[in-house]
Amino acid sequence: FLTTPMRQEVERCRMAFEEAKKGQTVAMVCSGDAGVYGMSGLILELQQEYRECEVEVVSGVTAALAGGAVLGAPLMHDFAVISLSDLLTPWETIENRLDAAAKTDFSICLYNPSSRKRADYLKRACEIFLRYKSSDTVCGIVKNIGRDGETKKVMTLTELKDYEADMFTTVFIGNSRTKKSALGGQDWMVTPRGYRI
Repeated sequence: FLTTPMRQEVERCRMAFEEAKKGQTVAMVCSGDAGVYGMSGLILELQQEYRECEVEVVSGVTAALAGGAVLGAPLMHDFAVISLSDLLTPWETIENRLDAAAKTDFSICLYNPSSRKRADYLKRACEIFLRYKSSDTVCGIVKNIGRDGETKKVMTLTELKDYEADMFTTVFIGNSRTKKSALGGQDWMVTPRGYRI
C-alpha cells in the first residue's frame, strides 16, 4: 500500500507504474470515478513513459451522480459539472465556465466549493449564477456522500450564497424548471425531463 499527500499525484502515478514494472498487479485508487477529476487521465498521460505496462480504467460513481441520487433527481436534463478548485485551473477560467453554464440554464453540479484558502468561492459562484438565475432557484448540497455522516439540504440560490460548504460538500444548482418536492418527510430536488404527465 503506497500513498502520497495531496499535490503529489504525478509522483503517486509514477510509483504505481514502477511497481507494475516489477511484475506487480497494481490498482490506483481514487474516490468517485477515475475519469471525473480522478487519476485516469494522468495515468494515461504518463503511460507514454511506461509503454510496457498495460492500463485498464475501471469506472466508479462520481459525486454528481451519487449526490444527485441523495437529493432525488436534480440532473434529469442537461447539466454541467464544474470544479471550483483553482489548484490546476485559473480562477478566471472557472469564472468563464460558471458564466457560460449559468447563461444556458443548465443544472449545475459544483465540486470543491470551498476550502480554508478559498472560503468565498461558493459565494462568488452564486453571485455569477444570480446574474442569470432567479434568487429562488432550487439548490441542494450533499455532505459526505456515501460516508458516515452523510447529510443533504435543499435550499434557494440566495440561501446557498451564504452557505458554509467544505471540501466534502457537493453543490447542486437547479435549472429554471427544477422544483423542490417534499414527500415522505424529505425534501427532494426534481428537474423535469419534459414528459407530459
